[in-house]
Amino acid sequence: MKLNERSLVFYATCDSPADNAGFLYKRGERHTAYHRRWFVLKGNMLFYFEERESREPVGVIVLEGCTVELCDSAEEFAFAIRFSGTKSRTYVLAADSQAAMEAWVKALSRASFDYMRLVVRELEKQLEEMRWGCRHAPACCKARPLGMEHSLPALPAVLPKENGCAVWNNAPGVDRLHDDGDGEANPRPPPLPPRRRASSGDTGTAEISAFCRLHERYGREVAQLRQDWQHRQCQHRP
Repeated sequence: MKLNERSLVFYATCDSPADNAGFLYKRGERHTAYHRRWFVLKGNMLFYFEERESREPVGVIVLEGCTVELCDSAEEFAFAIRFSGTKSRTYVLAADSQAAMEAWVKALSRASFDYMRLVVRELEKQLEEMRWGCRHAPACCKARPLGMEHSLPALPAVLPKENGCAVWNNAPGVDRLHDDGDGEANPRPPPLPPRRRASSGDTGTAEISAFCRLHERYGREVAQLRQDWQHRQCQHRP
């Protein structure tokens, strides 16, 4: 893969929101010693800097064709980013705490385009089911007042496979993707909005309205995430 160094440096240090950021311990490729580095995750690229105030990253890991999993290491709270292929490098990282490690594993597992493609397919499937319901809703459902319609089921509790491999949530009886261990559940995708009454003359209008409500609901979640990021940026400023 050919990458433009100047473009990468700009992307790593610009004001665009980061999906995750913090200090991690990175094991060297030739020596097994760990070095503390500042990591910034943006999209499917994981940048790491010598210090938080560094103006340029030391390196970047493109999170495609890899899996993220826990590993045995001398350092506590360690995990690894493994790429397929006999000569591919494995990056071993360690966090300061259990909560930080779980947060990083989740964020990295969801960073690839493969994962996003699976999420988009699931949303398209939900939208198609909603359209089908608008066309084939029984007369008894159409006659109910607004707010009393049956809603479609929310996205399934088991999310699509991460990076094409179910790595993090494959322990029986444990759903770590949705529970951080501190009693606070990780936010799941909001349920689809209820179906609107639709008659033979306004089926198209009902479909458009339902899609707009779906778009608005996800838009509110994105806006809240951006507001939280801006709030954290203000707190870090001197």
